[in-house]
Amino acid sequence: MMPREDFARTGPTPHTGSYYAASANPAPHRPPLTGDHSTDICIVGAGYSGLSTGLHLAEKGYKVVMIEAAQVGWGASGRNGGQIVAGLNASLQTIRKRYGAETAGFVAGLVQEGGEIIRERIKTYNIQCDLKEGNIFAAYTGAHMRELEDRLKLWASYGLHNQEMLSREQLRNHIASDVYAGGMIDHSGGHIHPLNLALGEAAAFESLGGVIFEQSPVVKVDTAAARPKVMTSGGSITCNTLVLCGNAYLGHVVPELTARVMPVSTQMLATAPLGVDRANALIPTDVCVEDVRYILDYYRLSADKRLIFGGGLVYGGTDPKDIKAKLLPNLEKVFPQLKGVAIDYAWSGNFALSFSRVPQMGRLGDNTYFAHGYSGHGVTGSHTFGRILAEAISGDRSRFDVFEKVPWYPFPGGRMFRVPYSVMGSWWYALRDRLGV
Repeated sequence: MMPREDFARTGPTPHTGSYYAASANPAPHRPPLTGDHSTDICIVGAGYSGLSTGLHLAEKGYKVVMIEAAQVGWGASGRNGGQIVAGLNASLQTIRKRYGAETAGFVAGLVQEGGEIIRERIKTYNIQCDLKEGNIFAAYTGAHMRELEDRLKLWASYGLHNQEMLSREQLRNHIASDVYAGGMIDHSGGHIHPLNLALGEAAAFESLGGVIFEQSPVVKVDTAAARPKVMTSGGSITCNTLVLCGNAYLGHVVPELTARVMPVSTQMLATAPLGVDRANALIPTDVCVEDVRYILDYYRLSADKRLIFGGGLVYGGTDPKDIKAKLLPNLEKVFPQLKGVAIDYAWSGNFALSFSRVPQMGRLGDNTYFAHGYSGHGVTGSHTFGRILAEAISGDRSRFDVFEKVPWYPFPGGRMFRVPYSVMGSWWYALRDRLGV
């Protein structure tokens, strides 16, 4: 969802000029909300969190209405790297240190669940989104390799055995680049066309009676009433249960959530089609790749053999002036054989960063739920959280209660200074990456 003032300035909001929008599957026209309505459940935000929650609830027979400020998948869900990566941004080791062995064991039990849900949705509803298998974590330094080895051992201790270390020579069988010291492949990972996944899930939701209103930015939310109420400029919805899934684009509509996360933008490029031979020479096994630096690069091949390459961070969620100038040096460092390659698309999008890098789930009042703060790991995390939200709403709060009790922390410096503090922190971690410590 996008803030009201942005919508008011630009009028009806199209998708960003991304490769994904240009190659999206057909979608029906969905009207804006008009008039006053009543429903069992209202969900704000038609990205992965909202779609996952809504589809699970619709399958259980609930009457669900979804409100989206722009279009289905307009935000991070339709702009991201398309990578199915198991786990949260915060590692299991970090979670164990902060919150104890019991919480770490609980999280370990669900880190691969999001990918399983995605694959089940694709199969059950015949979603055409170019699913491919496998993802690689690439290491630049010996320190990175030791970090991956520790991760493999820790995950194996929880019964997760899908990962395999790769030497420098073994990694070359997957990636035609000399910049890496080695890496690790996760056979439970994969990649998809993210916008087409969102559109397919929306169609599945509607096939079960769900209703989606687009171009309907929320201007006010009443979470204190016994039946929460959502208001737009054109109408309102009163519901038994409200679910807030606006994530990085919720804006200031719900002040209680504004300080919990910070919007952060990341940028992406899509090359012109490379041709089958050239593309397959770059990434012979067609896996997706991300490195393990604090400010990382991530990339993969599209179905039509473009290289989709992303990276960079802008705290606060603003867009850089020249995305190509920012990313091309990184692309050419990894693949010098692509120097001078034509770039057909360049775009930016926001994700919601939590200070702890752990997603947040909770309630406002008795009947309003929220989930946000996936911190760059939202493709899988949002699908898992959607299932957990649906479980809680339908009466099983066992998993929801665990996440609701995980403490959250505000960003140092508050809203005014959180960006400069975060930038300084990123400089420190980037320096550690460069020094290999």
